[in-house]
Amino acid sequence: MTNYKTVFFVLGILLIILGFFMITPIIVQLIYDEFNGTFIYSSAVTIFIGTLFLLSNLDQDRKLNLQQAFLLTSLSWFGIAIFGSLPFIFSNLELTFSDAFFESMSGITTTGSTIIEDLDNAPKAILIWRATLQWLGGIGIVIMAITVMPLLNVGGMQLFKLESGDTTEKILPKTREMAYNIASIYLFLSIACVVAYFFSGMNVFDSIAHAMTTIATGGFSTYNESIGYFQNPKIEIVAIIFIILGSIPFIAYLKYLNGNKKIFFQDVQIKGLIYICLICTIIIAINLFIKDQENFFSDLRLSAFNVVSILSGTGYVTTDFNLWGNFSMVFFLLLMFIGGCAGSTTCGIKIFRIQILWLFIINEIKKSIYPRGVFPLSYNKEKISKRFMSSIISFIFLYFLIFFLVAMLLSFTGLDFITSFSGAATAISNVGPGLGKMIGPSGNFSELSNFAKWILSFAMLLGRLEIFTLLVLFFPGFWKS
Repeated sequence: MTNYKTVFFVLGILLIILGFFMITPIIVQLIYDEFNGTFIYSSAVTIFIGTLFLLSNLDQDRKLNLQQAFLLTSLSWFGIAIFGSLPFIFSNLELTFSDAFFESMSGITTTGSTIIEDLDNAPKAILIWRATLQWLGGIGIVIMAITVMPLLNVGGMQLFKLESGDTTEKILPKTREMAYNIASIYLFLSIACVVAYFFSGMNVFDSIAHAMTTIATGGFSTYNESIGYFQNPKIEIVAIIFIILGSIPFIAYLKYLNGNKKIFFQDVQIKGLIYICLICTIIIAINLFIKDQENFFSDLRLSAFNVVSILSGTGYVTTDFNLWGNFSMVFFLLLMFIGGCAGSTTCGIKIFRIQILWLFIINEIKKSIYPRGVFPLSYNKEKISKRFMSSIISFIFLYFLIFFLVAMLLSFTGLDFITSFSGAATAISNVGPGLGKMIGPSGNFSELSNFAKWILSFAMLLGRLEIFTLLVLFFPGFWKS
C-alpha cells in the first residue's frame, strides 16, 4: 500500500500558509474600521487543521510517486478552495456555503466569476481577500505548471520539462529550488503593477487589489463595473501591459535572467500571443467602427483591452460587450477557449496547443498532396512525436467534450442557451464573465441555482488543473500498484 503521508504533509504546509495570508485582511479591517472576527476565526481554523496535517505526517522521506503527485495537485486546490471560503462564510455578506465555495473556487482558480452583487459597498477586507486568493492561485499555477505538470505528462505539458532527466521523485526538491525565483519575479511584477496603477489614478487600496488580480490574470475587481469604473485610459493601458506580462511563460523570465536576452523574441508561444492579440484587436475594432462610425482610435482602445482581458482569461471589462453585436459575442466566446501561454497565470486550451494542432493540420494536408513526402513536426526547435501529438489532440477533444457536458447540465437547470454555453466556457477556461444579461459583463452569478454553482465550481477546477490531472483520480486502474 502506497504511503500518502507526504501528500498530507505538503497539504498541511499549504493550509498554514493560507492561514497566515488571512492575517492581511485583518490589517485592512483595522484601517477601514471594519474589525470583526471574520478573519481571526478563519485563520485560526485553517492554521489549526494545517498544523494537524503537518505534525501527523512528519516521519517521511518527502518523496512523491506519480499517484501521489496527481493526488497532491488536486487536493491542494480543492482544500485551499474549501478553507478559502471560510472568510466568506463568517462575513456579514450572509452567503450560503455554496456561494462561499463558488467565490473561493473562482478566486483560487483565477476565474473571476462572482456571486457578490454589490462590490462597491462590500467590506474592504473581503475585497482584498478575493484579490489575495487570486494572487495565490496565480503563483500556484505557475509553480505547478513549471515543476509538476510536465512530469505528469498532462496534455502536452511535458514539452516544458526543465531537464529531460527529471522524475517524480525530484518534484519537491525541484519545487523548492524553483519556487524562490518564480516568487521573486511574481512579486516584482506585482509591486511594479501597484506603482503603475497608483500613478495612473487609482488610490492605494485599489492599486494593490487590482495589481494582485492583474498579474494573476484573475479579474476580480473592487467595483461592479470592473476597470470600467475608472473611465481612465491610462489605467486600461497599465492593465493591458501587466496582463500580457502575466500571460507570458514564467520560464521565459527565468531564461532571461540566466542570460538568454532574446528569449522574448524567439519563443514561438510568446510571438503567437502577441500576434493573436494584435489581429483580434484589429478585427473587433473594425467591427465596432462599422457599427458606430465614431472614433476609430477609441474603438481600438476598447477592443485592445477587452480582447487581451478575455483571451488571457483575466475577465476585466470596461464596457458591456454584449451591446457590440452578435459577431463580437461569438468572437469573444472563441477567445475564451484559446487562453494564454503555458507556464503563465492564464488558463484555456493554451496557445502552444493551438499552434501545434495547426502545424499538425498543415502537415496532414502536405501528406495528402505528397504521399511519399516526409514532413517531421517540430515546435520551438523540439521534435514532436506521435505520442506527444496524440496527447495534444486528446486534450483538446476532452476539453470540448467537457464543455458541452457542462453546458448541457447548466441548461438542465433552466438556463437559456447563451447563459449555459458561455457559463460553461467561462468556467472551464477560467475567464470570469460570461455572455448574456444574467452572467455577462454587467451581471454576476448570484441568480444561478446552487446546483449550477457546484457544476461551475467543478468545471473551474477541471480547467485550472488541465482536466486530466483531476479526472485521472476517478479511474480505479490508476490506483492499482
